[in-house]
Amino acid sequence: MMLSKLVALQKMSGSDVDITNLTADSRAVRAGSLFAALPGTLADGRDYIEAALESGASAVLSLPGLAGLPVPYIESAEPRQLYAQIAARLHPGQPETVVAITGTNGKSSTIEFLRQIWEYAGKNAACFGTLGVTTSEGVDPLKHTTPDAVALHQTLQGLAQSGITHAGMEASSHGLQQYRLDGVKLAAVGFTNLTQDHFDYHDTMEDYFTAKSRLFTELASKNIQARGIPAVMNVDGEYGLRMADLAQSSGLDVMRVGWAGDDIRIAEVTPRSSSQDLELVLGGKRIKVDLPLAGEFQVLNAVSALGLAVATGVSQDVALEALAHLNGVAGRMELAGRIDTGAPVFVDFAHTPDGLEKLLRGVRPHTMGRIIVVFGCGGDRDPDKRPKMGRIAKKLADKVIVTDDNPRSEVPADIRAAVMAGCPDATEIGDRAEAIERGISLLAKGDCLVIAGKGHEQGQIVGDKIIPFSDVAVARRFLP
Repeated sequence: MMLSKLVALQKMSGSDVDITNLTADSRAVRAGSLFAALPGTLADGRDYIEAALESGASAVLSLPGLAGLPVPYIESAEPRQLYAQIAARLHPGQPETVVAITGTNGKSSTIEFLRQIWEYAGKNAACFGTLGVTTSEGVDPLKHTTPDAVALHQTLQGLAQSGITHAGMEASSHGLQQYRLDGVKLAAVGFTNLTQDHFDYHDTMEDYFTAKSRLFTELASKNIQARGIPAVMNVDGEYGLRMADLAQSSGLDVMRVGWAGDDIRIAEVTPRSSSQDLELVLGGKRIKVDLPLAGEFQVLNAVSALGLAVATGVSQDVALEALAHLNGVAGRMELAGRIDTGAPVFVDFAHTPDGLEKLLRGVRPHTMGRIIVVFGCGGDRDPDKRPKMGRIAKKLADKVIVTDDNPRSEVPADIRAAVMAGCPDATEIGDRAEAIERGISLLAKGDCLVIAGKGHEQGQIVGDKIIPFSDVAVARRFLP
């Protein structure tokens, strides 16, 4: 496509050229490429313009102020936003119905449950985010929760070309703040919750909240035609209430769900050994649902998915019926197995204070005996949450084993020490496999072991290396 069409009315210097490729990675540049020299937190793309030109870049997109470039140059005060808009034009086409959901915890489960409800209703559906791209055919990996804008639109285009009509996606705070979703046409949006996370990237909770709010105040509002698109908001908490009000003031058609929901309210939850009986209130009527999932937090995810399904055209009766057929999500309260007395071993991605608290509170009603938890904290990520998670584990579990998560560039023992400041009586075992083995060896009839922090991940990041490691596979190795 000609550059002038890709950049529309944007200021451009130099003659028009045909663009066949868009990238922000100078190593991926080839002839016909538009190289986006984007400023970043770790590197500045402007430092790689020369390398991009040497590789044959046909044009450059960047901030204003560059001079003397031998190729056409597009300057923009918000080059990341324009980058996303160009990606959408270069890779047109997406499923008819695209839903984006944001929040700290529950995004992956909610969009996967939404995908399952859509499929139950006869839709060709997919979802993508932390777990990869999921369709009825299986899962393909992705590098980021919210992919780079080019990868995002290539994914959407590929799904549409394969016949997918309904797609759900996770919207991370990074992706929203970096304009990665700015070219996506949204049919509905959702919010799960907001708790401490990513403080290595965001300065404060308010900054984190503001980044998340872009989905509702800017992106979804741009998709409004005659009426606001649906916004399904979990309002169980201060941030959910605030976000719902923001969405409504932005012109969206807000549906409030949760224990405090006006449109879908959770009235009662009765836990069973590995499932839950729900009583929901919809339109003033009480409806009973058998949810085949353990953990109260899964109820919230399922209810949000229910709201999004109904908001995107699935009949309420079909969507409610689908809830009774939901399958759990990999690494989210996933049952790795049981010991010979029946005590279960669960693997979960909980890696924030709120996530760990919800997880441990969620398994308590299903556990007659002790809760044993094995967990650690990641390196190069928000050190403030480490003692907080230790305190939560001490308060809500009967036996705590602190181990390594993904230490990355930090000294693993230092991370463990910070966690154990909150739970000084915990057992410290740095080797994660050994810690899991110890946790399993302590199980007795009626107990429950929870392995938290890594969930679906298939590797452990130590230094600059990724060592193959699966909590589920390791646990099964030690189970009888």
